[in-house]
Amino acid sequence: MNIAVFGNSYQEKYKSQLGEFLHSLPHAHEVTIERKFASYLRHVGVDTAGAGEFDVDTFAGAELAVSIGGDGTLLSKAALLARTATPVVGINTGHLGYLAACRIGEAPAMIEKIKNGDYRREQRTMLRLLEIDGKPCEEILALNEIAILRQDTTSMISMPTTINGTMLTTYKGDGLVISTPTGSTAYNMSVGGPIINPSTSCLVLSPISPHSLTMRPIVVDDDSVIDVTINTRAKWIQVSVDGMAMTLPSGSTVKIALAPHRLSVIQRHDHNFAETLREKLLWGADQR
Repeated sequence: MNIAVFGNSYQEKYKSQLGEFLHSLPHAHEVTIERKFASYLRHVGVDTAGAGEFDVDTFAGAELAVSIGGDGTLLSKAALLARTATPVVGINTGHLGYLAACRIGEAPAMIEKIKNGDYRREQRTMLRLLEIDGKPCEEILALNEIAILRQDTTSMISMPTTINGTMLTTYKGDGLVISTPTGSTAYNMSVGGPIINPSTSCLVLSPISPHSLTMRPIVVDDDSVIDVTINTRAKWIQVSVDGMAMTLPSGSTVKIALAPHRLSVIQRHDHNFAETLREKLLWGADQR
């Protein structure tokens, strides 16, 4: 199996486990490591001998990608992996790890399960920023959300919003989060949006600190095309695509829709969404 390994540079306390994991791979697999991550691993004393290296700019896909870190690490590579149709397994060394299949200590066993076909794939929908002011964008994809935010001002943003060309409302407040089901437990949840099973075919629009209590989150079909015009007293506003921010002038209109690509996420056979919520959100735990 051809395995591509990605990771972040906050792994020093896991270096012994990372070394054990990497050492377990080359015997049965062709392993390549993202060049910057490989350099970091060697810097903290992890032996990468036996593994090749690759540059993100020239990555053409693999039979399996391994993302080592938190959800942010996987998010940062989600668009690349979706475009190259590379399935990914998340190895969590971060905080919550909603997208991860296991912790680092369980990683060798997880790879063995994948090798033996003892796993399942979850196809995660993604968003695409289609246009800015009527001009097509390069392929800008989001696994979690596209968020419209204030910049350099405390004044509210006024956001006339249409769905499939029909006026929905004018949101007024601090911003607007447009989320996939995968992203429903991220920024969307923190602003009061609903938690949605990742396999559901929908999108969520959740206003941030709306100036009217009647402005509530809304769930729409995932074939919806959403246009938002962003007006504020400030000169600039911010559009965040899975945390990667771009600055646009006030008055800009953005068009957002479902992306043509899906991200294939590897999970254990016994993994389910209810278990994730109980574990990550401590549902049912006695906090007294």
